[in-house]
Amino acid sequence: MIEFISQPWPWYVAGPLIGLMVPALLLFAGKQFGISANLRHACAAAIPGRVEFFQYDWKGAGAWNLVFALGVIIGGAIGATWLASPDPMVGISDATVADLQALGITDFEGLLPPEIFTWAGLLSVPGIIMIVVGGFLVGFGARYAGGCTSGHAISGLADLQVPSLVAVIGFFVGGLITTYLILPLIL
Repeated sequence: MIEFISQPWPWYVAGPLIGLMVPALLLFAGKQFGISANLRHACAAAIPGRVEFFQYDWKGAGAWNLVFALGVIIGGAIGATWLASPDPMVGISDATVADLQALGITDFEGLLPPEIFTWAGLLSVPGIIMIVVGGFLVGFGARYAGGCTSGHAISGLADLQVPSLVAVIGFFVGGLITTYLILPLIL
């Protein structure tokens, strides 16, 4: 069973399983899928009474979502420790490897390149720009767009919401601009 779970699943199995979560949440729980709202729920739980934005019934509105996010974290930890592939190399295409090598990234063991995602990488100028500034921009963008990529792309599009379509198009355009214009300047 562990061998079956730990192997990569093809898109035609994983995609429909993710897609079935949306109607299941809507039909059986009356909830919409998304992760970024958890930041507000966590702040409302940790900083009660001081900021008006956090003064709401977070237990009724988002306790289920906080439990879901905790499950994502625990599942990720289980997947990275007990279900990890014995092969340390990440399965990416040769063209991607060549493009990353042209940007100065040479170590492809593990899920993230250590040239960027380590404490030493964080303390460099590219690391601060990509991790700190990028993290701020992602958080700000998710709040400004009224949801994150998973909420808009999975729930919003499934619910045929035009604002979600606009947000998803913006996410892709921003990703392409970052990949082809900004990332080469940073690295």
